Amino acid sequence: MTSILGIVITLVMVFGGYVFAGGKLEIILHSLPHEMIIIGGAAVGAFVVGNDANVIKHTVADVGKAIKGPKWKKKDYSDVLCLMFELLRLARESAVRVEAHIENPKESTVFQRYPRIAGDNEAAEIICDTIRSILMNFNNPHQVEELLEKQLEAMHHDRMHGAHALQKMADGLPALGIVAAVLGVIKTMASIDKPPEVLGQMIGGALVGTFLGVFLAYGLVGPLSDKIASAQSQDQRFYSLIRETIVASLQMHEPSLCVEVGRRNVAKRNRPSFNEIEEALKALKKEAA
Repeated sequence: MTSILGIVITLVMVFGGYVFAGGKLEIILHSLPHEMIIIGGAAVGAFVVGNDANVIKHTVADVGKAIKGPKWKKKDYSDVLCLMFELLRLARESAVRVEAHIENPKESTVFQRYPRIAGDNEAAEIICDTIRSILMNFNNPHQVEELLEKQLEAMHHDRMHGAHALQKMADGLPALGIVAAVLGVIKTMASIDKPPEVLGQMIGGALVGTFLGVFLAYGLVGPLSDKIASAQSQDQRFYSLIRETIVASLQMHEPSLCVEVGRRNVAKRNRPSFNEIEEALKALKKEAA
């Protein structure tokens, strides 16, 4: 919601300041439709030319993410720590018991306690594939950590395509604003025989193109790209938490200690307290007893 608030503040301050200084909105409103067709249409067209269908689809979805914020909330971090505790404890007790859960997480009684995690294909794949590999004796901590690091880097790279595509659009918008302004000047020069007041309005309308290009680039599209990149980076910490917990387990720490290692790698804003995790783990141990 802060994104919407920021857009409102930007629009009010820019256009409110213009009116307060004595400017008239009529010339902007008159020129806005055709200038937006030129600038916006060219920007969207260039975006489609420069990106494949998958990136376009992700970028559209990422705009919603910029408004909603990161997918994973504080409770999700607590839930994934509890999930990892249960799976790691089962793996210590019996490979057969944990295998029943990782082979089909959507029907697992353990995963069903945490539907948001079970419903995220990437989180479920990281957890299940890594534990499955460990059960097959791929259990060197350094090798597993390196494997997960590369997987997470590739995932983050794919998730950043939308932010990068929007940033490229923002970089090109000022130039497209100049294109619109030049077209307006050409139109004005073709009407050079008109009275000065008419020519003044036409030149003013042409300059609206330059204004819109710069305003859209630095006031809307650029910040939107930054917000998407920030949200994606925050969500990446969630998957990194899974890696830290699994690697700690391979170093032969107890499941509760592995959870604590993971908890300390959570950013402060989403980090559950030690007591919160302790109470959650006690409840799980009671259920298992």
